[in-house]
Amino acid sequence: MKEDNGTIRCTVDWEDLILLQKHTCKNGLRVVVENMPSVRSVTIGIWILTGSRNEEAKNNGLSHFLEHMFFKGTKNRSAKEIAEAFDAIGGMVNAFTSKEYTCYYAKVLDTHKDFALEVLADMFFESQFAQEEIEKEQKVVLEEIKMAEDTPDDIIHDWLAEAAYGKHPLGLPILGTEDTLMSFTSESVRNYKESHYVPEKMVVSVAGNVDESFIQTVEGHFGAFQADSAHRTLEVPGFNPNMISRTKETEQAHLAIGYQGLKLDDPSSYSLMVVNNVLGGSMSSRLFQDVREEKGLAYSVFSYHSTHMDSGMLTIYAGTGKEQLEKLQKTISETLSKLKADGITDKEFNNTKEQLKGNYMLGLESTNSRMSRNGRNELLLGKHPSLNELIERIDNVTMDDVDAVIQEIFGKEQATAIVAPK
Repeated sequence: MKEDNGTIRCTVDWEDLILLQKHTCKNGLRVVVENMPSVRSVTIGIWILTGSRNEEAKNNGLSHFLEHMFFKGTKNRSAKEIAEAFDAIGGMVNAFTSKEYTCYYAKVLDTHKDFALEVLADMFFESQFAQEEIEKEQKVVLEEIKMAEDTPDDIIHDWLAEAAYGKHPLGLPILGTEDTLMSFTSESVRNYKESHYVPEKMVVSVAGNVDESFIQTVEGHFGAFQADSAHRTLEVPGFNPNMISRTKETEQAHLAIGYQGLKLDDPSSYSLMVVNNVLGGSMSSRLFQDVREEKGLAYSVFSYHSTHMDSGMLTIYAGTGKEQLEKLQKTISETLSKLKADGITDKEFNNTKEQLKGNYMLGLESTNSRMSRNGRNELLLGKHPSLNELIERIDNVTMDDVDAVIQEIFGKEQATAIVAPK
């Protein structure tokens, strides 16, 4: 702290103001609490290390369906009363399912954090999974599946995963299929929950205006339950250069191209972030400029890298008129060929580093994002690099690192999915 001409100036690393506490309960469940004293909200998330990857073809979609059923009534509250409980305190409750994990979360004012945790615990332990509710929710999720199938720029990413991973569980859609969905019963839902929702595969992540004493409150609800894990060994997926082409009555043709990427904790991940951002991660990216700005072939064109614990995939997506599909494919191929031959420029290298650092910092200003970051890190990695460490890792990426990743990723064959009208 320095006083200068009557003005008090204080320079503090903002991460010093945020305190992260970790605790492991006797049953193996982990609790992560991050204190953000400058806010008045608290976000609580219950993370479970199970998703569509833990399923088989015959029960595909069960992780996602179970997520829905937690909102359909407990011994103590009806589905309506669960919704009213959060509406009455000005909060919100939601959930999501991915390939590898499921999360249930609530965001409330700090004065209502104990009540929010109690309701989440009630949903977790006391949900009834009544058969009549199962049958009603099957209709709801069936409409969700139909909605996805009617959205070609959404469903094409499922078909790309199917092309790349084949019959491996990573190639299965998170929502499942109509056939698998309609086979679910109260018994199958309950059995899946009991074998996969086990304490050693769970994390309760809390972020906001909350101190470490809240750890004891969490442990009071979640620290004693026991369950036997299914102990299923996950198979590392192969990557197949296959193509899936589907016909739909759409106005556009949709193209998704996938390359084998990197696993979650691969040391080259930060180099790939730089490459992906230059390729298709922003409005100044090469794909956006080549495909949209210069040739007007697409409104939406981008790339992204999705990571799993033992694998990953870099995806390129674009949508265009049916008559321009061949030209679109050629343009993307030319963009990638130039990237492989010449690498990226010094300007792109420096600009994208600053953009990535800015995205990190701006993306972690809410209690939702902090809760999500901590929950996912603890569940999948068991460690929590600070923001300063992440920025340092981006800064340490060299041009040689970038060139090596370009050759590694784009030197292999691609998987492709196409959705187009007849």
